[in-house]
Amino acid sequence: MTNPENTPCQNFHRFFDCWLDELDSNLQQLASAANHHEYNGDEEDEDLHMLINNSIGQYEKYYKVKSEAAKEDVISMFSPKWLSSLEDAFLWIAGWRPTTAIHLLYSKSGIQFEASPADLSIFKAGDLGHLSSNQISRVDKLQQKTIRAEKNICDRMATLQESAADTSMVDLSNVISEMMRKENDDGGDDNDRRVERALEPKKDEWEKVLNMADSLRMETLKSVIEILTPIQAVYFLIAAAELHLRLHDWGLKKDAEYIN
Repeated sequence: MTNPENTPCQNFHRFFDCWLDELDSNLQQLASAANHHEYNGDEEDEDLHMLINNSIGQYEKYYKVKSEAAKEDVISMFSPKWLSSLEDAFLWIAGWRPTTAIHLLYSKSGIQFEASPADLSIFKAGDLGHLSSNQISRVDKLQQKTIRAEKNICDRMATLQESAADTSMVDLSNVISEMMRKENDDGGDDNDRRVERALEPKKDEWEKVLNMADSLRMETLKSVIEILTPIQAVYFLIAAAELHLRLHDWGLKKDAEYIN
């Protein structure tokens, strides 16, 4: 019998809490590097690259552990107990929407998504406000590519959601409902097995869709960073970590208020 404290859901919850602590620690290192940044040749760029690679590695670790947990209990990934209600409201297929990374980039630049490239000249050189026209063009192409990929995943998810009312589910729900109306509990264990058989292919598809979504999230994050200079990438990673951590904090506070 599985210890309730060691279910895949509980194990991932503990990992997530530790991962947030690591994210906060990494944020402090990134912020320190940004505050003390003065261009000093290749040596400093190498230091920034090391911080950037560490940050990317941290996100890769998160998605690797998440993928392993999904193999054991994919349903919990879509109803995460480790997130607050506020975070849950922003979820797209058990995580952040990939194009959010691009909106974050523009928001941190201090401009609206529709702003013209010429407006960027007012920002200080070296930070995210000083995106070149070439960078903006690459970001725009990345956004269009990511939107198309999101749509493909959304379409696949829609098909999976509609399968809640496919023939096997409707027939099974009717059979079990009839047994309940007749107060016939003899088929309890057998019915549980039938439910599991009906859900098994859906669980497999949920896992595939989740992995597709997480892969796109990671791919988009890396693509944004590749477009930026090292110091710009540091500023972007700071913004991403701050948003992640503060949303979690705000959500936990809101949930506590509702309970009290």
